Amino acid sequence: MNKKNILFVFGTRPEVIKLAPVILELKKYPENYRVIICNTEQQKELSNQTLAYFGLQADINLDCMRENQTLSEVQARILTSLDKVYTDNKIDATIVQGDTMTVLCGALASFYRKIPVFHVEAGLRSYDIFEPFPEEVMRQMTSRVADLHFAPTEKNKNALLKEDIAESKVFVTGNTVIDALFCLSDSTINQAKSYFVDNNIEIDDKLVLITVHRRENHGERIDRILDAIECLVKTYTDHKFVIPVHPNPNVKCKVHSRLGEYDNVHLLKPLDYPYLVYLMKNAKLILTDSGGIQEEAPTFGCPTLVMRYETERQEGVDAGVSVLVGADYDKIVSLSSEILSKSREETRLKAQNPYGVGDSAHTIKNIIDGYFAK
Repeated sequence: MNKKNILFVFGTRPEVIKLAPVILELKKYPENYRVIICNTEQQKELSNQTLAYFGLQADINLDCMRENQTLSEVQARILTSLDKVYTDNKIDATIVQGDTMTVLCGALASFYRKIPVFHVEAGLRSYDIFEPFPEEVMRQMTSRVADLHFAPTEKNKNALLKEDIAESKVFVTGNTVIDALFCLSDSTINQAKSYFVDNNIEIDDKLVLITVHRRENHGERIDRILDAIECLVKTYTDHKFVIPVHPNPNVKCKVHSRLGEYDNVHLLKPLDYPYLVYLMKNAKLILTDSGGIQEEAPTFGCPTLVMRYETERQEGVDAGVSVLVGADYDKIVSLSSEILSKSREETRLKAQNPYGVGDSAHTIKNIIDGYFAK
């Protein structure tokens, strides 16, 4: 086949993590593919930091974020910036991942140019347009214009088929986040360990990892979540609570004001990917509203309480590797206590990770080969 120009559009750290294995796979075949990496910088510091870990850097940076902008404003800015990318470059296909504003804009900008869209991590659904908000709608809208849908699981595939997506366009590939985990070398893990030693944070078998950032948890919900975390911090004083704090002021200010004075709480800046993986690998319990962590934690057998009322990653709940607790104070405290009152060894999960085995990027590359061969 003729050499194809493939544009990867992303803007957040999770997108980088999940697209990096696909980028690296296509880069192995320079005779077939010219890879163009475009970062909208929706999460400027986090996305560029994570790219560097994979030995990658963006060919195009769009710097689209402004302080306190509305969703409409950021959408307009990303779309306008991307339009120029398509004007200045010949693109044969656009690859996006997930459900962010960057994903929707990348898909729309490509569609407007009648350029095929390939959607990594397609078919995840909560079927509540406000949980998660606005991601559920963005993911569904992206599905309407995508030419190839790379669904992590059979459940995701079936969701797309029920929405009248042609079966010939849908492929079950596993989730590329598992590929990314297997990219970590022993030396990288050792470097992560040194980071925590240097910051006087002893990582032992009484570690609780907490992440909270989702837009639907802002306001009263985060107050209830922090009430529950504060109760656990006071009750389990022999445990360490490590919280990489999201830079969004709606989150950062509240977390620091509520938890900043406790000796067994470590509030950290957003962590580089290997450091977060090191914490997941060693955690006794994870409390999170993150999507990616729901997929990664089962690889390490770590119990995970998902602080959301709906999840588009139901497979983990069905497999018993995660539990939905929302922003419910009583659920968070009681279920956390069940785990924290036991030893780490007693609470390890034995279920296989339902999201894949680490060969997704290779599978996706073969499907793309077939698409262009036709």
